[in-house]
Amino acid sequence: MDFSVEYLKLDQLRGLQSERLINLVGYLEERSDFYKEKFNELGISTQEIRSIEDISKLPITYKQDLRNNYPFGLFTVPKNELQRIHCSSGTTGKPTVVGYTKEDVDLFSEVVARSLNAAGAKPGMQLHNAYGYGIFTGGLGLHYGAEKLGMSVLPISGGMTARQVDLIMDFKPEVICCSPSYALTIANEFANRGISANEISLQYAVLGSEPWTEIIRNHIEERLGVHATNIYGLSEIIGPGVSMEDFEEKGGSYIWEDHFYPEILDPVTKQPVPFGEEGVLVITTLTKKAMPLLRYWTNDITSLYYDENSKRSMVKMRPLLGRADDMLIVRGVNVYPSQIEEAFSHVKGVVPNYYLTPIEKEHMCVALDIDLEIDDEFVKSQQVEPNTDDYGIFVGNFGKNIENEIKRRVGITTKVKIHAQDSLPKCEGGKINRILKKK
Repeated sequence: MDFSVEYLKLDQLRGLQSERLINLVGYLEERSDFYKEKFNELGISTQEIRSIEDISKLPITYKQDLRNNYPFGLFTVPKNELQRIHCSSGTTGKPTVVGYTKEDVDLFSEVVARSLNAAGAKPGMQLHNAYGYGIFTGGLGLHYGAEKLGMSVLPISGGMTARQVDLIMDFKPEVICCSPSYALTIANEFANRGISANEISLQYAVLGSEPWTEIIRNHIEERLGVHATNIYGLSEIIGPGVSMEDFEEKGGSYIWEDHFYPEILDPVTKQPVPFGEEGVLVITTLTKKAMPLLRYWTNDITSLYYDENSKRSMVKMRPLLGRADDMLIVRGVNVYPSQIEEAFSHVKGVVPNYYLTPIEKEHMCVALDIDLEIDDEFVKSQQVEPNTDDYGIFVGNFGKNIENEIKRRVGITTKVKIHAQDSLPKCEGGKINRILKKK
């Protein structure tokens, strides 16, 4: 594969983006009743769009627009030109449906192959693909991208953790992909079998589909002996492969902005924020054919930046703070689960398998209950036994330390309940919901 586009000079990249945006707007005016109506409502003439800087004149697209046009109202090609259809699980309301032409599937494979290359994967390596196959975009997206890069793929999908570990030990893949919470579950299975990181063939872990933090990265890297990197995407845009961390840089993900143009908008005013500030990530698909989207509101909170020490010239997005709809307001303080998780990293012995339960009084969230695991080896190192009085005192103080750390770093009151390692429900593949039903 040719990865030279990742190193384009900024003026060349902006020229390419401008050309593609102009073509996209003309394509939508010709083929999309939905966008033609939007252009008319806003009084937009497509002749006004002369460069990528004009993108803010265009309408924002929301997930509800996809649901309102279920199933195929936003498609810009007839069904007989589609090669693939994916959709969300539809746990709330109608699922969101996305379609792909052959060109779109090729594009999907290209950006995933780029992402795997950035993650450290190389042609000839084997991918243990523990993302779910089916209508979810993750499994097939990583599968096709790995094959395009020249890798072999074991399409095991999620679940059956014991079998996953058996096959990793037998087949000796170099790369694994799954959600970060499921990588922790797999790592725990290795640990329960007494298999150390240096006995595991894996070198790289490509993890996504949910926000995660450095404490989870550290646990996964230590237990599996891998470089763990974040892959980002969403089915409405294309699937995984919209952006990717480099395995040697980490900390932020390159957006493949020759295909996906990013903006950061204020969550309330919907106006662009100054470069580098946090807001909602909004993406325009510059090259898709079956269902291109203008300024799609992802609902993910992040910021954009350039790093002079970066290998590539494309913009980076910082790790997701969370989703706008995952934000909790605790006594007036805006809180994301990732902030709580980050606070855990400052207390030795925490296992990042946890659940948050908001506590409400008079229709206001006043505190959080937190159920959290403690590392068995850490407990043993403190020379206290579970059946002694000292253990109860130790656990109580450990919980207080975490409460104090969260208070200091996040500014909210919590009540932490400590559980033994592996006693709370684990991820068995796919995404995990850390926020439990309100009491």
